[in-house]
Amino acid sequence: MTLHANEIPPGYVEIHEGNADLVVLRTMARPVREALLSGSLYEYATHHPNARRYEGRGAVYGVPLPSGDTRVVIRRSRHGGLFRGITGERFLATTRAPRELAAAVRLRKEGIPTPEVVAYATYRAGGPFRRADVATREVASASDLGAVLTKARDAAGKQALLQTVVSLLVQLTYAGARHPDLNVQNILIVTGENDVLEAWLLDVDRVWFDVPGRRRVAEANVRRLTRSLHKWRKTYAIPVDERDIGWLVSRVHDALVQR
Repeated sequence: MTLHANEIPPGYVEIHEGNADLVVLRTMARPVREALLSGSLYEYATHHPNARRYEGRGAVYGVPLPSGDTRVVIRRSRHGGLFRGITGERFLATTRAPRELAAAVRLRKEGIPTPEVVAYATYRAGGPFRRADVATREVASASDLGAVLTKARDAAGKQALLQTVVSLLVQLTYAGARHPDLNVQNILIVTGENDVLEAWLLDVDRVWFDVPGRRRVAEANVRRLTRSLHKWRKTYAIPVDERDIGWLVSRVHDALVQR
């Protein structure tokens, strides 16, 4: 389904600032434009004295915006797979950033927890290419699923954690949202009030929307995530065995049947 990624969602404004084309929440335009004075949003983040570094596809930084009231996570968009060593962080045309914003807005509208996109900026990078930075609102008290599972030892705690992932997978199914790169690092486990856990979706630039409620949506997302769980179990020895994975798959199936 087409996302109409080039449309500016309500509440956002488009600003041309030197070498940068910026789309930003209207309420955050002033501090984001101030951050751009560093040359790019990513440069602002990498040189900030209070930056918090996260690992992903390249370094990602959590920083306060110049206003001091809002913390964001800023990352430079990069290719993975075959194109990683060829084009790296250079993209054709408008990059993936508009698509990420459109997907995030729709997911949040559907009630699926994903960080709010505060802004994205694209920059000329020679010829038809552009680079892109995306700033999302930082989520407190959170770690990715891989990191949380690495520390999981208690069976009841592990099952509660996997149940939050089941809930996310069911939500994605009823929204028709398919994530072609769903893995343990782009599911964020957030600890809320009374230590209640919730699973959030990250890296939504490749999310696309199928028919809501179709079982093939669940099957595709579950297949991709279980592949990642197997990989992490083998590589990092996370305490997740075949029974755990089978339990997750069956719980998703049961939840869909009941609805």
